[in-house]
Amino acid sequence: MTERVLITGGAGFIGSHLADNLLRRGVRVRVLDNLDPQVHGDGRRRPRYLARDVELLVGDVRDAARVAEALQGCDAVVHLAAKVGVGQSMYRIEEYTSVNAAGTAVLLEALSRRPVGRLVVASSMSVYGEGLYRRGDGQVVEGRRRTLEQLRRGFWELSDQDGAPLVPEATPETKAPCLESVYALGKYDQERMSLLVGQAYGIPTVALRFFNVYGPRQALSNPYTGVLAIFAARLLNGNAPLVFEDGEQRRDFVSVHDVAEACAQALTSSSVDFDVLNIGSGEAHSVREVAERVAKACGRRIAPEVTRQYRVGDIRHCFADVSRARERIGYTPRVSFDQGLAELATWLEGQTAKDSVVEARAELQARGLAL
Repeated sequence: MTERVLITGGAGFIGSHLADNLLRRGVRVRVLDNLDPQVHGDGRRRPRYLARDVELLVGDVRDAARVAEALQGCDAVVHLAAKVGVGQSMYRIEEYTSVNAAGTAVLLEALSRRPVGRLVVASSMSVYGEGLYRRGDGQVVEGRRRTLEQLRRGFWELSDQDGAPLVPEATPETKAPCLESVYALGKYDQERMSLLVGQAYGIPTVALRFFNVYGPRQALSNPYTGVLAIFAARLLNGNAPLVFEDGEQRRDFVSVHDVAEACAQALTSSSVDFDVLNIGSGEAHSVREVAERVAKACGRRIAPEVTRQYRVGDIRHCFADVSRARERIGYTPRVSFDQGLAELATWLEGQTAKDSVVEARAELQARGLAL
């Protein structure tokens, strides 16, 4: 039985919820987190929401000595530490590569010297690029990358070679990766390195491909975090959520509670050694719909602003097929979207946020990454 788990990046959004989950199971939790100001604000103080029973070590996952210290006495590791966000990854390339790829390498090198009983690594739906689609004849195909010329003309949807529209399908783990951003590349590096090193050193390893995670404790002032948090930050400041393209692009939104439960299940299941699992809700919602429903849940009569602009690295549709996770670890998403939005709205009542979305968009536009 696992007695102590190390969670890298564990003082953040997903990690703190996982810590709560593990503590309820009687597992001791140690967290290694650098308390990044973009996530936690200035001052690098212990977050108030982090449970008192969590042992917090402040340090960078790229610091080999600190990582070795954090691993002492731990039976398992959940590796969540990473820079997040597609847009920012396309111009802060060195930082994203350093934290996500090199940071994972530092952790794995430490584990090669001191193996643990299990390693769970957070990957991302971004590794898929476009999801799967169904043609008019019923054949399922992989979505092709949209061209810049197509996007400039405002032709958002994907079509087959004959120009017929494609219908989005749930995406399973067997879909080939199509890496559309530096962030996606880094997440794929993280999962592949972890699985490779885990096999070499006999460390049972599983990579969880998170879809769009939302819920309390998201970093509201980070304009590159999850889309619901970005919309919430706009609404808290009386501003309309900004929606790219025509707003009909579809995503899979999964409660942080379901994600934390999946991580805990992956820690205790031996049926997923050296495998990857999708962790999502299995449902698709348009981004415009989500913006409208967040506003309604928060009691704000503010309609989203559909910009008809696009960002380099964005995809059109992708949502999860979670059947493998259900079969292998018993994963079942239990928080409905309505329940999750209600919880998020209640939490937002006591929050403030700096709305940096316009500045972030201007940064992307200045670099030719949003048009």
